[in-house]
Formats: sequence, C-alpha cells, structure tokens
Amino acid sequence: MKIFMYICILLLPCLGFVLAGLFGRYLGRLGSAYCGTICMVLTWLISLIIFYEVCLCRSTVIVDLYNWILIDIYDVSFGLLFDPLSSIMVVVVVTISSLVHIYSIGYMSHDPLISRFMSYLSMFTFFMLVLVTSSNMVQMFIGWEGVGVCSYLLINFWFTRVAANKSALKAMIMNRIADVFFVVAIIYVLLVFKTTDYIILNTLLPLLVDKSIVFLNIEFKLITIMAFFLFVGAIGKSAQLGLHTWLPDAMEGPTPVSSLLHAATMVTAGVFLVIRCSIFMEHCPGVLFLLIIFGGLTALFGGFVAIFQYDIKKIIAYSTCSQLGYMFFSCGISNYHIAFFHLFNHAFFKCLLFLSAGSIIHRLFDEQDMRRMGGLNIILPFTYACILIGSLAITGFPFLTGFYSKDLILEFAYSRFIIDALFIYSVALISAIFTAIYSFRLILFVFSNATGNRIYRTFFEKYEYDDMECPPQMYFSMLVLAIASIFIGYFFNDLLFGFGVSIWNASIYVSPENYAYMDQEFIINPYIKNMPVICSGIAAGLTLHTLRFLNANLLRILKEDKFEIYPFFIYIPLPVEWHKPLYNIWYYVAGFGYHAGYFNNIYNVIYIYIFKYSYSIFNKYLDKGLFEYCGPYGMYKLFLLANQSVKYLFPGLTSSIFYMFLSVNVFIYTFLLVDVYLHLIIASNLPLQVVFIEHLGVIIMFIFALHIYLKYINNNRYDVTSK
Repeated sequence: MKIFMYICILLLPCLGFVLAGLFGRYLGRLGSAYCGTICMVLTWLISLIIFYEVCLCRSTVIVDLYNWILIDIYDVSFGLLFDPLSSIMVVVVVTISSLVHIYSIGYMSHDPLISRFMSYLSMFTFFMLVLVTSSNMVQMFIGWEGVGVCSYLLINFWFTRVAANKSALKAMIMNRIADVFFVVAIIYVLLVFKTTDYIILNTLLPLLVDKSIVFLNIEFKLITIMAFFLFVGAIGKSAQLGLHTWLPDAMEGPTPVSSLLHAATMVTAGVFLVIRCSIFMEHCPGVLFLLIIFGGLTALFGGFVAIFQYDIKKIIAYSTCSQLGYMFFSCGISNYHIAFFHLFNHAFFKCLLFLSAGSIIHRLFDEQDMRRMGGLNIILPFTYACILIGSLAITGFPFLTGFYSKDLILEFAYSRFIIDALFIYSVALISAIFTAIYSFRLILFVFSNATGNRIYRTFFEKYEYDDMECPPQMYFSMLVLAIASIFIGYFFNDLLFGFGVSIWNASIYVSPENYAYMDQEFIINPYIKNMPVICSGIAAGLTLHTLRFLNANLLRILKEDKFEIYPFFIYIPLPVEWHKPLYNIWYYVAGFGYHAGYFNNIYNVIYIYIFKYSYSIFNKYLDKGLFEYCGPYGMYKLFLLANQSVKYLFPGLTSSIFYMFLSVNVFIYTFLLVDVYLHLIIASNLPLQVVFIEHLGVIIMFIFALHIYLKYINNNRYDVTSK
C-alpha cells in the first residue's frame, strides 16, 4: 500500500491529463478544469507525506517497477528514487503546479479550450515528476523530452497567433541542442559503466576517474567528457547565455504557462541535472570553471537586459535567466545545496511575480507594455501588494525568502578566496544591483503615478475602480505564494543548510577540499556579508529618485531643449560639452540592452548563411549533382549507352534482358574486384599512406574516368526524352 502511495505521485497527474484531455467534452469546461486541479491537490498531499518520511525521518525509498531494457550486461530499469533531493523537488513542483492549476481556473475561464489547457498543464507536471523521481539517466531523459514537448504545446496554445508559433518552434529547436548533448552523455555513461543507475554510478565512478581515451592524439578523461556533455545539456535546458534566446520569447503563451515553466518545471531541469550529477562535476575542475563563467555572465547579462525591457513578462523572464545564473555559478563553486535552496526559494517568489503580472494583464485586457500603465495601485491594490512582496524577495530584502539563499550564494563565493570566486562575487554583486533597479523600475512604471510618461495615462480612465480585481481562484493562489515568499526561506533555512545538517545524505556529493562552511560563517567581514543588501538598497533608492525627478521635470527638460543623461535610470546632471559623447555612448548601451545583446540578429544571420550554403553544397552539388549522376539517372544513361553500343552485335536482344544481364554481371565482378583488392592491401601490411602512393596511378585513372563519365552525363542530361 505504501509503495502504491509513491507510485501515485506519477499516476494522479497522469489521471488529470487523461480526464481533462480525453473526457473534457463530457465533463465540461469547468468540470475538466476542477478534475485536473483535484488530482494535483491530492498529489500535493501525498508529496508532503513523502517529504516527512524521506527528509524528516532520514530514509531513502527506491521503487523498482520492472526491468525496462535488458541487453547482455546493459540493464536499465524503470524505477523511482525518492531521496532528499528528489523528495524536496517533488514538493516544489507539485506545490507550484497545484497553485497554477487553481489560478488557471480563473485566468482561463473565458477561453473555450480550457479543457485542453488544463490537460497540458497536468501532462507538463507529470513529465517533470518523471524527471525528478527517475532512478537512472535514461528514465530521466523521458521526462526531459516530455517537458520539452509540453512546453511547445503550451507556448503554442493560442496557435492562431504567428508569434506563438514562432516562439514555440524556437523553444523546440534551441532545446534540441541540449537534448543531443544529454543523449551523448547517456551513451558514454552506458558504454563505460554498463548502467545509468544513479546509486551504482555514485559507487563506481571514483574507481574509473583516471580512465581516458585518445582522440586526434589528445588524451581526454572519460569523466570529463561525460561532465562536459551533461553541462551543455543543462545550460541549454536552463537557458544560460548563448542558448537563452528561447526563454523571453516563450512569454507568448498564457501567463500560467510562463509561471509554471519558469518557477518549477522546465528551466529548473538543467539545474537539477547538475545537482543530481554533482559527482561527475566534482571530478572535473574544468567543467566547474565553465559553470562559474557561464553562470556569472548569465546573471550579469540577464539583469542588465531586464533594465531596458518594457514588456512586463519579458522583464520577469530575463530575471529568471539572471537567477538561474546564480544557481549555476553556485554549483560551480561546489555549493550545490545552496543552489538547490535558492531554486527552492526562487520557485515561490518567481511564481508570485508571474501570477501578479498575469493579474495585471487579465485586468487590462491583455496589455503588457509598461509604458501604457501607471497608477494601477488604485485599481489593483492586492496585486500591488503581491508584486511588491515578490520584488522585495528577489532583491534579497532582509528576512524575506530571497534573502536567506541569494545572500548565501554571494557569501560562499567570497569565502573561497580564489581568483575565479572573487571575480564571480563581483559579478554577482553587480547583478544584485541590476536586480534592484529593474524590480523597482517595474513597480514604479506599473503602479506609481510618477512614471515619467503621461502619454497613455488616459488609457485607464474608462475602467471602473470598484470592479473586482481578479477572480477568487487567482486571489487564493497569489495569497498563498505571497505568504510563502515571506516565510518559506526562514522556515527551511535551518533544515536545508547549516552546521550539523545531515538531510542530504548521499544525494549531493562535494569533494572534501571544496567545503567552506567555517570560512563563510566566521571569517567573512560583516560588512561584506551586508554588502548585497546595502548595494541593492542604494540602487533601489536612486531608481526611485530618478524616475520621480524625471516625472516632475520632463516637460521642463523638453521645453528648454536640455539634455540630461540617465545611466541605469539614475539622474546625473553633466556639463554641456559632455552631452554629445555621453549621449552616443548611452545610445549604444541602451540599444544593446533593449535588443537583448543582438543575439537574435546574430543567430538570424548565421542561420541564413547556413541555409544558403547548405542548399548550394548538399542540394545543388550533392543531391542533385553527384548522387544523381552516380545514382539512378547516371546508371540509366550508362545502360542506355551500353545498349546502343551492342544493339548492332545482338539484334534480337531486348533492352530489359540486356539490362538485367549487364547489371548482375557488373555488380558481381565489381564486388569481387573490390574484395580482392582490399585483401591484397590488408595482406601487404603496409601503412595506408604507402598503399595510396603505390596505387596513385590507378586512383588518377579512376578519377579521370569518373570525370569523363560525369561530363558525358551532364552533356546528354536533357536529351533523354528526345531519344
């Protein structure tokens, strides 16, 4: 019975998908929505019981369902692994998914296809649970691919919109890169260890650390190759720098999709993979360094670009990129437990931010441009309170959820006392400043009357202020997430991190030389510990001052034709002779941020050239050229020439009989000639270079004959029908 309870973690979301997807026409629009939501709430209750048994009672549960693939010594079973890492992740995924299901009942109530939408949400959750509870890499890949397919379906839910079609295809194509690298990593693991089971891998891997292969006269350790391919798979799925362009465009889907995708499912899968395979990463210092570099640059880039965006959902999307960068470089400095703690906390306040943005969009009839907003604190007071709590939490405001994990990441980075860690501490500190700027910029543009843009203020005069802010289902989800964003970090801080914490057991492996608890706790100067909070507070205050000054003096500045520069929205009056050069610099900096680093433009140019030359090489010269000449068309012309040559010798021989006779004999004699020639080469036991030089004359004659043949075929290509 207890085993069945663990299996129900997967069965109930699957049941919700089946009921809403296959029987939605019989249950009705709201009936199917409530069925999927009830299944998800029951899954949440079971996840709490599993969390108690596994994490609080210090146990590990392995459910081996059946042998899935058994070939010789290769054994892949379909089973569930409930250790502390997967159990806490299950709680996060199911909690966020349950709240998103409840929220979607109100948000999508006007949509005629709500049954299909709820079925996709349940299927999305099911595949994510398969991913986090899998006991081996092959089974994890099922969930890995499943969340990719579901993200395509959900982003493209409003399939009549061209932008949604393009965004879904972009997400699918970009994630194929991560999928290919993950598959190659699984193949290497299976070839070397003969299994992909995590428990067995953790036992065998230290014994095979020094095993290597030689490729192009360069020796590579197999563990390094596996870790590198896992790393690329992770950064592709979690939208790190270079493979991040699909994530902002994924905002074309409904807001509940964005919330679930960013908070607890798809983009967190890459971080979960790195933490689950921590033993691979710890034996590869080069891959750890790559995690530090990519994570730090992504955190800096995501925060910088978010400052210059005006789409309210894209700001939060780039914020997700930045926070995922924090998690990755935390893994790079071997603080996997802190990275997971930040993933745990981030899920709640990021979901709150997206659902609050959804409330704004829902109330303003799908308007997402912040420049058309202002003064909404009067119309949406509850949403204003929720988005303020979420923004304060993500900036690391003291004693909110983000404060307990985000500042820990920076403290541990500083406590390593090595060059790359100190560099990444500086980058992370600048990213924290950017986080405060774009968070308070969003609040001021949307809710404050001092936004500096009066053009579209009358857009909202037609709204009735006494209307209901949002449906009660949306109220409930946002209220729960707001409470969690305040208290969840405080309650779980001592459980997941600190001296004497043994909850992780063997779920996370950290090399002994990479522990830094003592340095972080007792050696760091208190001013260094408080530096992120101080810098974020100063940045938030300057942002408030600048936007309020801009609002009060905008008409005067425009009327007097004066120029003031506002770097990062901070007002700095400058001498007149500095105006033009600084304006040019600011123009390019702002353009770089607004266009998101021009990554999309660069990729478009690269793809255009790839398609152009691919057509010329593969289609024009190979497919329609060499393959056609040496293939069916060339053989047809050859047989036609041979038939014309011998028809005077054998007048009674029909063409079909000659073709059959000639083709069989040519095939047999060619095969025998090649076979004998290869045997002579092998028997001579000479290097390939010597054999090539000895038979250079034969090769030249063959190339010359092929050239004459192709020239004849090309000259007579269009004479077939006439003959």
